[in-house]
Amino acid sequence: MLTLLEQLDKGTLWRSPGGIHPPELKSLSNQSTIASLPLQSRFVIPVPLVGQQATLSVKVGDSVLKGQPLTEGAGFIYLPVHAPTSGTVVAIEQHGSNHASSLPVLSCIIEADGLDTWCELTSSKIEQLSKADILVKIKQAGIAGMGGAAFPSHVKLNPASEIDLVIINGVECEPYISADDRLMREFSDEILTGISIIHHLLNPQRIIIAIEDNKPEAAQAMESAIRRSSLPNDMIRVTVIPTKYPSGGEKQLIQIITGKEVPSGAIPAQLGIVVHNVGTAYAIQEAVLQGKPLIERVVTLTGESIGKPGNYWLRIGTTVEDALSQVSFQPESSQKVIVGGPMMGYALADLDVPILKGTNCLLTPSQAEIAPDPDEKACIRCGECAVACPALLLPQQLFWHAKAEEYDKAASFNLKDCIECGCCSYVCPSDIPLVEYYRVAKSALKNAAEEKLQAEQAKIRFETRLQRLEDEKNAREEKSKQAAAKRQANMKSGEKDAVAAAMARIAAKKAQAAEGITADPAATTPDTTTTKAAIDATSAKKTAVNAAIERAKAKKAALATQSQKDNQSDVATVTTDMPVDTIDRANDKKAQIAAAIARAKAKKAALANESAEKNDVDAEQPNDTVNEVSPVNETATTSAVDPADDKKAKIAAAVAKAKARKAALAGDSTEKNDVDGDQTSDTISKVNPAIEVDTTITATSVDDKKARIAAAVAKAKAKKAALVGDSTEKNDVDGDQPSDTINKVNRAIEIDITIAVTPVDDKKARIAAAVAKAKAKKAALASDSSATNDVDGVQTRDTVNEVNPAIEIDTTIAAIPVDDKKARIAAAVAKAKAKKLANSAKQEEL
Repeated sequence: MLTLLEQLDKGTLWRSPGGIHPPELKSLSNQSTIASLPLQSRFVIPVPLVGQQATLSVKVGDSVLKGQPLTEGAGFIYLPVHAPTSGTVVAIEQHGSNHASSLPVLSCIIEADGLDTWCELTSSKIEQLSKADILVKIKQAGIAGMGGAAFPSHVKLNPASEIDLVIINGVECEPYISADDRLMREFSDEILTGISIIHHLLNPQRIIIAIEDNKPEAAQAMESAIRRSSLPNDMIRVTVIPTKYPSGGEKQLIQIITGKEVPSGAIPAQLGIVVHNVGTAYAIQEAVLQGKPLIERVVTLTGESIGKPGNYWLRIGTTVEDALSQVSFQPESSQKVIVGGPMMGYALADLDVPILKGTNCLLTPSQAEIAPDPDEKACIRCGECAVACPALLLPQQLFWHAKAEEYDKAASFNLKDCIECGCCSYVCPSDIPLVEYYRVAKSALKNAAEEKLQAEQAKIRFETRLQRLEDEKNAREEKSKQAAAKRQANMKSGEKDAVAAAMARIAAKKAQAAEGITADPAATTPDTTTTKAAIDATSAKKTAVNAAIERAKAKKAALATQSQKDNQSDVATVTTDMPVDTIDRANDKKAQIAAAIARAKAKKAALANESAEKNDVDAEQPNDTVNEVSPVNETATTSAVDPADDKKAKIAAAVAKAKARKAALAGDSTEKNDVDGDQTSDTISKVNPAIEVDTTITATSVDDKKARIAAAVAKAKAKKAALVGDSTEKNDVDGDQPSDTINKVNRAIEIDITIAVTPVDDKKARIAAAVAKAKAKKAALASDSSATNDVDGVQTRDTVNEVNPAIEIDTTIAAIPVDDKKARIAAAVAKAKAKKLANSAKQEEL
């Protein structure tokens, strides 16, 4: 069995599936040699011409030279763009593209200066260059596939696997196009030089130059060149293949030459095969040996609308409009200008678009050459498209999914393997532009893939950012932990803590401010001992304050006890039978009240002794005198006065003198008045509860008016004393009038009590009732006295009643704030008075 190489040497060929045989129509352009057109004045160079996105290295206004790079980039498949001539960059703007969509792309517009001056070129020999240097020169020259795909040539020439076979594609199967045919005829030696460079880079076992049998001149020219070249004749050969469209397709040509089928999604390099166009070989030898970049190429200008059809050297960036204007283009109505051949080309919507590196033909057919676009009809499912497909696809299925915009389902039927040859559209009886549907579907899938890629990249950037933020957070936390650990270590090793020092200074400052001590500089040093001392000082201060408070309380209690004892000694002369424990419970204020009561009782006793023998007329006069005093006493008592001053002391001294005088007068009274005097004292004692309460509120101070009242009282007492001597023979009838007077006064007192007692609570009401009962009992006892004592009794009751109105009214008003303890004291006083009354009754009976 023959090997592949033996079969190649023998010229064995294999059949390729599908394909069609359209009219060739190459004779319009292949009859003349390749010509050059006059230099144009304007060139449009797209920035992303081939490969990855590039950036412009020039700006508006810059002058450029022919062959000067205009872009920069670093991508693996990046290809630079060069200036096609010398001139000035007049604009960098969005310009229509040489594409079926005519979408605008960023373009550099150069205005030629007419000099066509080259930049500095570096020529070299293959023997002087390494493979890497050769690849760099090919890349810097911007060489791409000249067959139409425009794939970067330096990528193909640097495969990852070993290459056994190199195929130089000179088939040029599409109708009308004859650029490769004329190039092989005229520049066969240059093409062979480029093939030798490819051989140097890839070192394949065989090199096959494939040419269709409709180009015999080209085949003969290449064979002659092989014989003149330095390459071994047994390693390189020309293989003529049958004419059939699309035999020039890469995968179809490999299948015809080797019988191998490139798997879906794979590339020929994986089979050890590389395919290059003859135009690419020519550009490689110019770039490596002469240093020329790819700035021009051979383009077929053909069609019946062109007056001078043929093949021309067109510079990259020349507009279609300018190129056609140089070949006598005579457009018809509804004239189409097609880039490429009639099978794989596309019509332009605008002629102001540039020639690209992959542009191999401009076709301007007349209406007789090409029929108008027919109306699309429904698919009849004849299956002719599937028979004609060279890629063994199912065009009918692809059409249905593409038309329904089910692009994912179309991709599942290997849409990407479609080479867009147009065989299916050519044979379709329904005139369905199937290739157009496939191109739209491919574009949609490409856009979706790009969006997905961008989304994945955005996700990666987002996750990277989150990871970066997390790492920064962890780093900060770790740094904080380390700093905390370091601070703790420093504190343990004896270093001062700044916070503790500040707290110590604040505590020391507060302690010194409280004690009135000037801060000692040494005390403010940040030391733990100072902090402890400050705390101890604060505690000592609090202890001293508490001790001072306790001493003040003890002193106050001692003073209260002493005052209470003094008051008890003053009251003992009148209330000898009062329980001692009751008086002991009285506070300082009650002691003062008791002293005032004692003084009042002494005064009343003196008055009783003086009036023992007073007659009826005389008896009324004291009553009047008392009544004169009572209103004043009411006014003075019910009004609140200021604390006692020096004047009060003088008044008290005058009262004391009056009492002493009255006591002297009382010594001269008869002995029978002794009992009455006790009764008088007892009667006065009954009034003590009210006097105590009244004195508590009203006896706090004496004003000028009170002093005048005291003087009036003293005068009344003197007048009474003068009348005592004339009252020894008073009769019984006279004694009744004071009783009436007493009754009148009592009714007034009851009215006043009823009015004044409104704000008094229940307990105070009970106290008032007890006082009333005591008064009634007192009146009964007074009426049972002996006849000899009538006058005295009347005098006594009268005297008491003379004082009672003011006292009782003031008692009712002043008794409001009496508390429970005062009520108990009042009850004890009432019991003592009752006991005294009983004793007085027994003595009278005896």
